[in-house]
Amino acid sequence: MPAADPQRPVELRLRDALDAAAVGVPRGALSGSVERLIERYRAGGAAAAPILTSPTDVLAYAAYRMPATLAACRSMLRHGAFRLPPIESVVDLGGGTGAAAWAALSEWPEARVTVLDQVGDALALGRKLLAGEAADVEFASWRVGAAVPAADLVTVSYVLSELTPDAQRSLVAAAAGAARRAVAIVEPGTPTGYRRILAARTALLDAGWRIVAPCPHQHPCPLREPDWCHFSARVERSSLHRQLKGGDLGHEDEKFSYVVAVPGDSVDGAVADGGGAEARILRHPVKRKGLVELQLCRPDGSAGRQVVTKRQGASYKQARDVRWGDAWRL
Repeated sequence: MPAADPQRPVELRLRDALDAAAVGVPRGALSGSVERLIERYRAGGAAAAPILTSPTDVLAYAAYRMPATLAACRSMLRHGAFRLPPIESVVDLGGGTGAAAWAALSEWPEARVTVLDQVGDALALGRKLLAGEAADVEFASWRVGAAVPAADLVTVSYVLSELTPDAQRSLVAAAAGAARRAVAIVEPGTPTGYRRILAARTALLDAGWRIVAPCPHQHPCPLREPDWCHFSARVERSSLHRQLKGGDLGHEDEKFSYVVAVPGDSVDGAVADGGGAEARILRHPVKRKGLVELQLCRPDGSAGRQVVTKRQGASYKQARDVRWGDAWRL
């Protein structure tokens, strides 16, 4: 496969790689695998054995889920990366076919990336998909509980839901133990996914880490049930993606929850907390004539509504342009 055009958006490069990998594979076989995988994930709970059991399962999962996982990971890293020190190496725990690797390389093209997973077929497909990318990427076999190689950034994307609570805690601890500069964890943006992120956030804080995104503070999360902290990333569907999704729309919105943290002694407190001057936008801004309503998580650990009116000039212009998940300068 020829080297990819670095000027072409990463989402389109992944789409092309998935389309190429699916050439010659019966669509019926992929659709059948997708249906079985959907049933398994809907059942929930920790997996006693690998969920992906064949190359067809792996390709079906990649075509069905990788675009959304990439979108969520890219959004997470964009919101957190500007607060991080330079990243030269990345380890993705349970990274499967490498969606988080694509996201990391879009942010740090020169980084050395290692994807660790227990499913050999997933590693093989991930290696194939990235063959056309000019990148230093290794796909290696790994089991939960095994040693994790050190790296500047350790990512854990859509993995915790497949583990027992004890294994989740162990994996978060392993990620923190291997990370020199940052840990980034992302889960589905459901109430249960948020609770897993909340538990990981608490564990990182207890271990002396500092949260840099999405939270603008180190206090307990101010949201209370039935509310939960999550965000959204737009995913443009390819024809293969639409077929496997069984939908007609050319796009979907991936909901996700996440946390990005750095060692407590690695940054100045003002950097980690946005200098006390930034909040996080927790919902789509509501825009009406002459005003914008924002739902914010604030540096003081509170959350609530803020209305920005046309009378506020520059702030109003800024509010007209911000999106769900962006930082908001107070």
